[in-house]
Amino acid sequence: MLNLALTAFVGLLFALGLRRPFIWVLAYLYIDILAPQKVSWGFLSAVPISLIAFVLAFFGWLLLDDKSDSRFSLRQGLILILLIYCGVTTLTADFPEAAAGKWAWVWKALVFAIFLPLTLRTRLRIEAAALVMVLTAGAIIIDGGIKTLTGGGGYGELRLFVNDNTGLYEGSIISAVASAVIPLVVWLMKHGTIFPPDWRVKLFGAALIFSCLLIPIGTQARTGLICVALVALLSLRSTKRRVLYVTLAALAAVVAIPLLPASFTSRMSTIENHESDRSASTRVQVWKWTLDYVADHPFGGGFEAYRGNKIRIETTQVEGSGGNISVQSVESYDQARAYHSAYFEMLGEQGWPGLILWLWLMLSGVWQMERIRARWKKRTGEGQTWQAPLAEALQQSLLVYMTGSLFVGIAFQPFCYMLIGLQIGLWTYLKRIDSPQRPPLRRSPGLVVPRAVAAD
Repeated sequence: MLNLALTAFVGLLFALGLRRPFIWVLAYLYIDILAPQKVSWGFLSAVPISLIAFVLAFFGWLLLDDKSDSRFSLRQGLILILLIYCGVTTLTADFPEAAAGKWAWVWKALVFAIFLPLTLRTRLRIEAAALVMVLTAGAIIIDGGIKTLTGGGGYGELRLFVNDNTGLYEGSIISAVASAVIPLVVWLMKHGTIFPPDWRVKLFGAALIFSCLLIPIGTQARTGLICVALVALLSLRSTKRRVLYVTLAALAAVVAIPLLPASFTSRMSTIENHESDRSASTRVQVWKWTLDYVADHPFGGGFEAYRGNKIRIETTQVEGSGGNISVQSVESYDQARAYHSAYFEMLGEQGWPGLILWLWLMLSGVWQMERIRARWKKRTGEGQTWQAPLAEALQQSLLVYMTGSLFVGIAFQPFCYMLIGLQIGLWTYLKRIDSPQRPPLRRSPGLVVPRAVAAD
């Protein structure tokens, strides 16, 4: 039944796109996030539906959509430069075969991030894209939340729709993404028009946020706990009753902590003392190796360059109790360990130029969303109250992503580039509608002015 339902839903999206080509863009978002071809075991798994959706989305926009309002921005230019640069480093990579494997999906994520803003020319389209992203990621998050509540969690043990440790189905990645989704859920609960805010929308939104908070517990990913804490901190900015908010948050933490699994609290304690945790100590050594590597290879080693590392790991073990405690240093060796940080991933694979481009792309997004918030936050006219909150939500999502990226190698995670595409789409849309109106052009004899295509 699940196979039939997924096949029917994808087929329905493709069919609806014949009437509204923008739906093909939404179909690609859905397919790329959920990966129904992995969940399914029949027709969808045998057909390249992701490629089909992208081709339909691109040619639907190129041939059938109104492009008069489409704008190409600086940040899209940065992504384009990063795309070309990554292509060059792939050709000269230390491990050509492995690099080609990663390039096969990275270029799609970057190209779609450039393309998506060109299609987001109305508020309805921006909201629809945000809604599909939230609900699709939410399907994975709700699945994980239910399994956490029923005792199915544990580090490396939380099984989502598929037994696949890649993309959003990897514990640390879904923990970071679940936290980054929360601000968008809140915005849709307050300002959505596709599903107007009523008690049902708010109830579902609250349940989804609760599931997002459960994911770090189910995955026992330390990254998730840090990201959740950052979301709570960033929310203070837009909260009117801050004292009440802090009081309720502290009370919730006090009530929740005794209910948490012992394995979760034990793992979270290693955040403070990483020397006793082999995984954390390994990351530190890999980061040191990366700095030494780029000192000799400033342009990076291409995708998967970490495969060349060889590191020495030193951890401490404390045995005994009371006055009879012994501290022992344990030394071990390892190699080909992943970066476990988007920053070091960019540095090791794309060198200093790639890291600078990536940071420029991220920080310019934070700045642009702040500009929108400052410009629109005091407006109270009809249709002018959703812009600043959405900019703030997208800014918070990006900041959560950047924080989670400190500890997870998600420099090219497609979902995060979809968020960037949403930001660019909002920036270019508001810049266009809020710019001074130009005087209408006079019609010259013989000049035919085409009738504008109605906005979706």
